[in-house]
Amino acid sequence: MSPELETGGGGSGGGLTEYIVHHLTHNTKQFSFGDVHMDSWLVALLLGLLMCVWLRHFARKATSGVPSKGQAFVELLVEFADSQVKDVFHGDRKFLAPLALTIFLWVAFMNTMDLLPLDIPGATIQAVAGAEVAHHTYLRWVPTADLNTTFAMALVVLFLILFYSVKVKGFGGFAIELFTAPFHAHNPLVKAVLAPFNFFLNLVELLAKPVSLAMRLFGNMYAGELVFMLIAGLFASWVTFVPGVVFNLMWAIFHILIILLQAYIFMVLSVVYIAMAHESH
Repeated sequence: MSPELETGGGGSGGGLTEYIVHHLTHNTKQFSFGDVHMDSWLVALLLGLLMCVWLRHFARKATSGVPSKGQAFVELLVEFADSQVKDVFHGDRKFLAPLALTIFLWVAFMNTMDLLPLDIPGATIQAVAGAEVAHHTYLRWVPTADLNTTFAMALVVLFLILFYSVKVKGFGGFAIELFTAPFHAHNPLVKAVLAPFNFFLNLVELLAKPVSLAMRLFGNMYAGELVFMLIAGLFASWVTFVPGVVFNLMWAIFHILIILLQAYIFMVLSVVYIAMAHESH
């Protein structure tokens, strides 16, 4: 669905508003436990499977001799992720390094969907089933522009933080740390007085980690997606087609930096938070 279909060509006024609202609406299915954004879930799953197939392909064809360009690129990514983990974590990297690589690639794959033309799904559905069906069919194919996706990933990181905090320090040690840091005291009475404040501060710090992870990624990708929609809507007519292409290209080139930077930040912060869980205050 494009602004021309709604307004007869201009792409302004109510047509632009309806165009943006249509593209910001998720394909939602209702279940007994709540609503699920099927487009975000399916696209994220398919991109995750594509990433696994892509990595497995080069892993199976890896040779000890002169590597192909694809193998060299994958080896570069593996070394990059391992070096980032090595800089902040000094323990066994057998789990954390592959996790970092998975986070970086998966988030990068999902972010890259923002570079695809917005109207491909609508144009495809319109060509197959007609304009009326396209008008009532919704598909947002940037999973990281959905707050549910970014919070789900951040909650997994929070689970790993709690898991390693208990595994390394023990449940008792972790609980004691929650009530005795950052304000320490030797006097038992002072310890008891400070315990609620310590627990509150530690709880805020703990919950702020997944919130900051989720909101940062979501905010940047949502804003980027919205800019693409505004450019597509404002330059929708044939008269402004060439300026629209130019502006879209300029924003897409700049947006590539945001796509990779956000994937890198999400990976690094996840590694840092998990590494902090291995250490005591």
